[in-house]
Amino acid sequence: MMNVQDFIKNYREAFGSKASLPLLFGYSNRPIAPTTKIGGCFFKGLNEARDGMPVSLSAEVIGCGGGKLYTGFADMPERVPKFVSLTEKYKKTPEMVKDFIDALQIKRTDKPYLNFLRIDKAESFDNVEGIFFYATPDMLSGLCGWAFFDSNETDAVVSMFGSGCSTVVSMTVAENARGGHRCFLGLFDPSVRPWVGRDELSFTIPFSRFATMTDTMRDCFLFDSHAWQKVKTRLEE
Repeated sequence: MMNVQDFIKNYREAFGSKASLPLLFGYSNRPIAPTTKIGGCFFKGLNEARDGMPVSLSAEVIGCGGGKLYTGFADMPERVPKFVSLTEKYKKTPEMVKDFIDALQIKRTDKPYLNFLRIDKAESFDNVEGIFFYATPDMLSGLCGWAFFDSNETDAVVSMFGSGCSTVVSMTVAENARGGHRCFLGLFDPSVRPWVGRDELSFTIPFSRFATMTDTMRDCFLFDSHAWQKVKTRLEE
């Protein structure tokens, strides 16, 4: 398992100097940065983390009831199934929404803060639940291919229904807790789209998988591959 600085060096070499650095996220008993309350979708507040200023979410900071649920800070509000189905029209029935949330098996966190910080602001990978990339299609080509390099599992990379916070946080945290291998594509949710780039999706790696993927990074096509070099050249334009 490589350290933070070694990973950044390899990541820059593989994806180019213009590729945005990923965010690390994990829970703690103390905030790593003062963060004001975020009304609506908390992804609008993560732009600060992308700019290098850490963000510490909590039940008090997150203004969205769904956001509190999917980060493990609160139980499901009674209104959520009907709201997601009848107002947002993301599922045919409220019962389908409830079944979806039940299947996620979200566990309430016993720590009051969920921190996001750009990887170059971290000293180590201690207490990290997942690594969160804002990724363009060209970047997804590299990230997905890297995840498939040492795995023939059909679910090595998955795309599942859910809000931005469920696909980035809930699913990644649950996968890490079980020591799983799945990486997640997300940010397809129309409600989160206004707060991310028009050509961006999310790619999250649970730390349980990241620890093994870093060992294979320099062996895969991301280094010394004619095909990838063409993509990397476009990434650097």
